[in-house]
Amino acid sequence: MSDDTIRLVTIGRMIRRRRRLLAVLTVVGALVGYGASVLFPPRYTTSASVLLPGAWEERELLTQAQIATSSVVVDRAAAELGWSGVDGRELRDRVSAEAADGNIIEVSGTADTPERAQRLSDQVVQQFVTFAARIAGHDTDSEAAARPEELRQMVARTSRRITELADAAGPGRTVESVQTRTELAKLRTALQEAVAELDRADPAAGRADMVVMGPAARPDGEAPPTRTQLVGGGALLFFLLAVVGHLVAARTSRRPRTEPEIAAALGSKPLGTVDVLEERPAHRPGDRGPWTRVRRLLDLDVRWDLPAPQASGDEAGRRIRHRRVCARLRDRLPAPRRLLVVVPDGDQTARRAAGQLLAEAGGDPLLRVVGVPVHRPVVPDRGDESGVLVVLSAGRWTAEELSGLAEACADAGHEVVGTVLAGPVRARATRSAGRPRDAAAPALAVADDTTGGGAR
Repeated sequence: MSDDTIRLVTIGRMIRRRRRLLAVLTVVGALVGYGASVLFPPRYTTSASVLLPGAWEERELLTQAQIATSSVVVDRAAAELGWSGVDGRELRDRVSAEAADGNIIEVSGTADTPERAQRLSDQVVQQFVTFAARIAGHDTDSEAAARPEELRQMVARTSRRITELADAAGPGRTVESVQTRTELAKLRTALQEAVAELDRADPAAGRADMVVMGPAARPDGEAPPTRTQLVGGGALLFFLLAVVGHLVAARTSRRPRTEPEIAAALGSKPLGTVDVLEERPAHRPGDRGPWTRVRRLLDLDVRWDLPAPQASGDEAGRRIRHRRVCARLRDRLPAPRRLLVVVPDGDQTARRAAGQLLAEAGGDPLLRVVGVPVHRPVVPDRGDESGVLVVLSAGRWTAEELSGLAEACADAGHEVVGTVLAGPVRARATRSAGRPRDAAAPALAVADDTTGGGAR
């Protein structure tokens, strides 16, 4: 699989074969999410809106949003609220503001109860409007705000006085009166232009006071992430991590899967592939202990990255494959043809294949089957055998483990004369009543004794 593209069928096969493990990890993720919801108390969020009448540019609205969450506004709101143990620094993390469409500033407040969230939003809005009005010069108690109005009143009185002087200058029948009325008209126009220029220069000119668009609504639900979201997110996260972990492990797997790769790792030649009917793995007497039971419960002993076994042909076809392997062995071995058949411990498919080879060989060649642990391989010393035949299934052992098995054979004085690959297949739905089952292979073929047993 390390060289293949990961397909949906591969993910589906992994989920189907490791469903127990994925279910356990999903439950663990849900429990982690629930624990996180207990550590972080629920939060409630509500918002209040402030309307800014007049023409405002986008950058000016952003500036007003920054003012709404400034330390001055939040500190004043904290002082007015008077909550025990809560100061302006802590409130700044609970208050946010953003500029919405239509010259509206939305101020949001977050607290541990709906009532506090509502009070916080209303108080921050109130302090924001007050502070913004003071900055814009709309505070009527300010002396600086009264000066432009006094100037406008003075201009109005001056304009009326100019009108009176123009009337006193006469109807304009003489040259002097016409010049006087012209100069007074120019003076009135200059005063009006000066007042208009003053209004344009005033940043607050033409803008009415900010309007609070009602009190903040009391929230009726928790702010995200809620407890349900944390539990669901934890379960989904652990499930995805488990799936990705399986796929990464399969992509980086160094287990040989083809006959040439396995034969190269063992330093021998491939003799063929035999089919073995798939069976439920039998529990060996030594497979005890809590960790073994856990692996069995979570299906960790089941290889998920191997393709599903294909449907088998009839029994005659499977026996032909075994006979061909035995014929190749007879062609390669000198007389007397005796072989030590090495099967890795834990490879039940290979054990059944070795038993069927014993049945088909009929004593020529004479085979002796031994089980060898792969992690610390020990092969019986050479007797009158002509070599070693290794029978194993594909995709189960790494290249290092196979090399260690070949070295153990060499240390015992054996030459690996060939490798037989055992592939599991599924039985067809209908079976001929007169055909014996493949499981009828002699029981002595799967003996666990490393000293071996003779086949007669």
